[in-house]
Amino acid sequence: MKTGSSPGREARLGLEMAKVSIVNVVATAALGQRVDLAELGKHQQILHDSEIYGGRVAYFRSPRFNGEVTIFASGKMISVGTKSEAEAFRALECAKEFLVKEGFIEAATLEKKIQNMVLVADLGKEVNLEDLAQNSKMIYEPEQFPGGILRIEEPSRATVLIYASGKAVFAGLKSSAEIRPLTRKLEEIVRSRG
Repeated sequence: MKTGSSPGREARLGLEMAKVSIVNVVATAALGQRVDLAELGKHQQILHDSEIYGGRVAYFRSPRFNGEVTIFASGKMISVGTKSEAEAFRALECAKEFLVKEGFIEAATLEKKIQNMVLVADLGKEVNLEDLAQNSKMIYEPEQFPGGILRIEEPSRATVLIYASGKAVFAGLKSSAEIRPLTRKLEEIVRSRG
């Protein structure tokens, strides 16, 4: 995903436009009521196995979304494997609608929250990780891991794994609105210190 309203302006400023893709969105919600997982597990759209986490979770999948929703007996749910905030929220709503329709819970309003977004970026050039580690707060121990670990605090918090190939993995984002500012910050760090 390339963003920005004036690519010509970006080029005049000498900024690389990183190619970015969201690869996973984790969202949570609470139903506000308990769910009988043993009964729920009898339905064909649900995976519930007493061997998996001692039977304390059930998994819901639907052709209406990518990924899956983990349902806990407490009524809490976690959506993983989606590629956007809207799809993550749709997965949680879909799971809730299924539970209501099948009579497992009463109608409920969900308070949904993004807990984590993971994205991959390609900076379009190789990065000298040794130089970057010496000139920034990046942790780089090539004997342990082939990439550098950089914690960005501003404009928002994220952890970035940076590889010599120029590829990067961002984790810890809470909103897609953070993507462009964080990729620009990484580009700035790499350009000025790498």
